Amino acid sequence: MSEFGQQPNKHQRRRRYSGTHPKHFNEKYKEHNLAAHPEIKEHLRAKGKTPAGTHVPVLVEEVMACLSPKPGEIVADCTVGYGGHAYEFLKRIGPTGKLIAIDADNTELERTRNRLSKDNAPISFHHSNFAGLAKVLKKEGLAGCDIIFADLGVSSMQIDNPQRGMSYKHEGPIDMRMDARLKQTGADLLNTLSEEELSKAFLELADEPDHKKIAEFIVNQRKVTPITQTDQLIRIIFSVKGLTEKLWKKQNRAGFGKLHPAARTFQALRILVNDELGSLKELLRIAQYCLKPGGRIGIISFHSGEDRLVKRWFRDNVRAGIYQTASPDAIVPRTKEIMSNPRSSSAKFRWAIIKSQENATTPSTGAGANQ
Repeated sequence: MSEFGQQPNKHQRRRRYSGTHPKHFNEKYKEHNLAAHPEIKEHLRAKGKTPAGTHVPVLVEEVMACLSPKPGEIVADCTVGYGGHAYEFLKRIGPTGKLIAIDADNTELERTRNRLSKDNAPISFHHSNFAGLAKVLKKEGLAGCDIIFADLGVSSMQIDNPQRGMSYKHEGPIDMRMDARLKQTGADLLNTLSEEELSKAFLELADEPDHKKIAEFIVNQRKVTPITQTDQLIRIIFSVKGLTEKLWKKQNRAGFGKLHPAARTFQALRILVNDELGSLKELLRIAQYCLKPGGRIGIISFHSGEDRLVKRWFRDNVRAGIYQTASPDAIVPRTKEIMSNPRSSSAKFRWAIIKSQENATTPSTGAGANQ
């Protein structure tokens, strides 16, 4: 077993699936082996879908244009994931540059290592939360880098894998950890946090309008039986909102693109499990110490709370004279990109350029950087 419950890669007879097309993640064997079935990728992308086990990077052209990687530069990709942005960085920094690839998800990091290391690319890999960027650079013997990039949120590989428990679309354990080294899962928090703590998280991390009632129902349900599976949590949320799965599907067909009733709760729980806002605050804090003079930082966020943090930090540091300039507005995907990759629709990209480091001091790594 892998760290997130996936079966190891060994030869075994493939189980037959019901119907004419595979529906479940583990049944999509062609999508898991696109090298042997390239036509599948083209077919799914034409329909605006992402092949299982892969990820489509967002705002690639915009990121490259704004951060302007050049030959010989050092780039820290703090959320390397499937390697989509990393691949583009590598093409531009060339053999004289260096890419520092960081990710908290070691399962996906190893897969990306196998993909990107084949051509002896100038890249090193680090299993770390991006809040630990300063430690990673120290380990590399680098005083700083030219570009810091982070693509926040959750990847398609994590969303689509039922064993990760990050999506309301799949039945599975409520795990939600991006890093298997974290001690508490989503289920742990659901079954131990107080009603007030749950309600606060659902409101502040996801703007869930029914936060109080959802928290109350969760606490009442766990008195009867622990909440450990995604379908249990979905039933609770449907009950709060006076819905059934059948009724929701009918409503969704009538109003295409409506947010799933459980989406906000799942988002809040995932952010809480991984302390995503805490890690982002630490990355923003240490970025000025990790960039060379004239260095650039770019961050893609998918959550309003994350975007507000980035916007305010860049703005305040321009006023303080730490950054010489920052993007005046968030850059969002164009209609064409959203049509081909619907998961990009909520993406917002912001960037800033460091002014100088004359007042910089060595940052403390903090608790978050040790993950």
